[in-house]
Amino acid sequence: MWFDGWPQLLRIVVVGAAAYASLVVCLRVSGKRTLAQLNVFDFVVTVALGSTLATIFLSTDVSWAEGVTAFGVLAGLQLLVAWISSRWPRVRGVFTAEPALLLAEGRIRHEALRRNRLTESELRQAVRMQGTGDLSRVEAVVLETNGKLSVITSSKYGDGSALEDVRGLAALRGDSGRDGSGPGAP
Repeated sequence: MWFDGWPQLLRIVVVGAAAYASLVVCLRVSGKRTLAQLNVFDFVVTVALGSTLATIFLSTDVSWAEGVTAFGVLAGLQLLVAWISSRWPRVRGVFTAEPALLLAEGRIRHEALRRNRLTESELRQAVRMQGTGDLSRVEAVVLETNGKLSVITSSKYGDGSALEDVRGLAALRGDSGRDGSGPGAP
């Protein structure tokens, strides 16, 4: 239980080092997306890679070659999903969430908060963390596909083109009763 012998420890060192090197090579080959800001699918792949690495390290039932094959399958699936998502926007929603507008023109969009299971307190915290203390000076707060909150102040809004893919954008495009002046006006 405490010590099974030197051969098992040597196996962990040798196979573990080889598996680690293989994982690094696999991540480099699969590209930056595998290590980018994680959406749900990316997170699942990352956890699976870690679990596979741990299994290769500790299980004598799994050979190094089987582990490297598992790394390759996971990286291949990641690349396939990324390729499909980048070419067919309608399919992208299966793998990633779309960004959501939580605050528009200083007004909290309560339905969007509820739909995304966030609180006003979390939204206000994100605004404060950006150094802003006045919601009326915030043009938009967007819940991004990776779960982070982007805060865009009125002074940084510009033409709003970075918000083109955000659900709820109509609230900033004039459907919210704006008089046509200020940021985002045509």
